[in-house]
Amino acid sequence: MRLEDTDEIRRLALFRDCGDDTFDTLIRAGFLQRFPPGVVLIHENDPADFLYIVVEGMVEMFATQAGRETTIGFIEPIGTFILAAVLKDQVYLQSARTLEKSRVLMIPAENVRAAMRDDNAFMNAIVTELATCYRSVVKDLKCQKLRTGTERLANWLLRADRTDGASGTVELRVGKRVLASRLGMTPENLSRAFATLGAYGVEVDGPTIHLRDVDDLAQFAKPSPLIDDYST
Repeated sequence: MRLEDTDEIRRLALFRDCGDDTFDTLIRAGFLQRFPPGVVLIHENDPADFLYIVVEGMVEMFATQAGRETTIGFIEPIGTFILAAVLKDQVYLQSARTLEKSRVLMIPAENVRAAMRDDNAFMNAIVTELATCYRSVVKDLKCQKLRTGTERLANWLLRADRTDGASGTVELRVGKRVLASRLGMTPENLSRAFATLGAYGVEVDGPTIHLRDVDDLAQFAKPSPLIDDYST
C-alpha cells in the first residue's frame, strides 16, 4: 500500500485515535485489491468476513428482494462499509459492487473485533461511527417519508453542488437509473422530476447538471440540517 493511502486511512475517524500497534496490526492483516467497474464485492446474507475501506473509486450499496433491487447508498474514498455486520459477526444485510475502477482495502473481521477488545480508543471510535451511521439512516428515512421525489432530487442536487465546491454544476458519476434507485424513484419519475426542476433553473446536459439559480432551487427544496447535514 502506498504511504499516502496509509496516511489517509489513518486520518479516518475510525482509526485516528487508536494506538500505533493497533493500526499497524490491522493494516498488515489487510488486503488491498483493485477491481474493475461492476464487480460485486459482497452479497447480502453472506458471512461478514472483512471490513471494507474504499481507497479509490466508488462502491454502490444495494439490496434485492423478490426480483426487485434498490440502491441504498454510495461509498467514496476514504470510506468504510459493513462495520455493524463485522462487529456482530452476522451476515451482510446489503450487497456492494464497484461503480468505477476501485481500490479496496479489506481487513479481516476477526482482527477488527480483536482490536476493539484490546484498544479502548478504537472501541470508542467504533461507537461513534455506528452512532453516525444510525443518524444517517434516520435522516435518509425522513427524506424518503417527508419529501416528494422531486424534492428529494432537488435536495440531492444542492448537496452534490456544495460537495463539488458550490460551482453551480454537478457532474453525475453514476447513471440516472442508479441515481433514481438511490432516491427511491423510477427512472421515468426521475426524468419527470428533472423536467419539473427546469422551472427552478436546473438544466440537464447528459451527465452534467447546471444549477442556474441555486437560491430559487433551495426555496423549492427547503433543505433542513435535520435531514440533509450528514456531518452531524
